[in-house]
Amino acid sequence: MSTLATLQRSEVRTRVAIDAALVIGASALIALAAQIAIPIPFSPVPLTLQPLAVMFLGATLGARRGAAAAALYLFEGACGLPVFAQGHAGAIWLLAPTAGYLLSYPAAAFVAGSFRRPIFGMLAALAVIYAGGWSWLVQFAGMRGAFLTGIAPFVVADLIKVALGATLVKPAKRVLARFV
Repeated sequence: MSTLATLQRSEVRTRVAIDAALVIGASALIALAAQIAIPIPFSPVPLTLQPLAVMFLGATLGARRGAAAAALYLFEGACGLPVFAQGHAGAIWLLAPTAGYLLSYPAAAFVAGSFRRPIFGMLAALAVIYAGGWSWLVQFAGMRGAFLTGIAPFVVADLIKVALGATLVKPAKRVLARFV
């Protein structure tokens, strides 16, 4: 085997290891963000930092790594790790009223990472999260109820999350570039 082929394989292994570490670390950040949860009295949906983490990580890590991190997060929770909001765990939470939001996270992270400008990617990702959450919550609360309990109370906070996340993407990418 040539020296060039050996170097190329070594570079590929290094890239795979770095990508794996980023995805695992990002899934842990989503899990951490889920623990910052404020119950809303009239809603089955708590106010969490999960959407911020999902959108930010998608925009920062890119579409594929961001989506992989969100999918890994769902897998961890489904397997019983207490990573969902308020320390919940288990596959049953992927059938609960908030499941639509959770299940939308990989697509939302992918969308956030697919735009050149983070603000637009994160706004589109928020629309994906709302569409997923609302469409699932309709089964439990009806169309109007799903909007009033699953979307309306969160719009202002989520727009603040988008603005915050979008301003942090560029500095985060600079820090990441030092290590990757």
